[in-house]
Amino acid sequence: MVARLSRMKKTPSPLSAADWIAAAMDAIVRDGVSAVAVEPLAARLGATKGSFYHHFANRDALIQAALEDWERSQTEAVIERLELIPDPGERLRAVLAAAYADRQGGVRDAALFASATHALIKPVVQRVTDRRIRYFTDMYVRMGLSKPQARRRASLLYLSYIGLFEYLRVGLADMTAADLRDHAHEVLGRLVSER
Repeated sequence: MVARLSRMKKTPSPLSAADWIAAAMDAIVRDGVSAVAVEPLAARLGATKGSFYHHFANRDALIQAALEDWERSQTEAVIERLELIPDPGERLRAVLAAAYADRQGGVRDAALFASATHALIKPVVQRVTDRRIRYFTDMYVRMGLSKPQARRRASLLYLSYIGLFEYLRVGLADMTAADLRDHAHEVLGRLVSER
């Protein structure tokens, strides 16, 4: 009996919506939004199209779910954690340290930013960008900058982050984790501490 059971094939566990969402985001980062197609994703995941349609009505629904997951986990959840830090300068330092330590996250953000001409991606990237810049602006205001100065500084901070990771994403530079950390401390760190 034991020998018979060991010879039986284990059926793979069904894929969750989260599995499809992760695969869609990987495809967007790797090859752009056009790479999010049901059949290639199913093949990559070792699944059937039926598994896909169990979770999503169509390709656009998958892309929308991936974007909503990104917005929730990489903006709103991050801001909630940052709110536990009472000092606004320390909050900005913490977000910088985390952002530059997460190379994969930075490349993902840059890839989505680069795909923002797509009709589904544009409104979400705009919402995330506005939310992040508003949050950074508020921190700078709390640190004593005027609203226009704070908005300018916040925009520079965010666009520098996106620009650096876009530069890395397209392979124009190769930076180690130490290089990214040094960049955050030496260049963008000034945007936090200078008034």
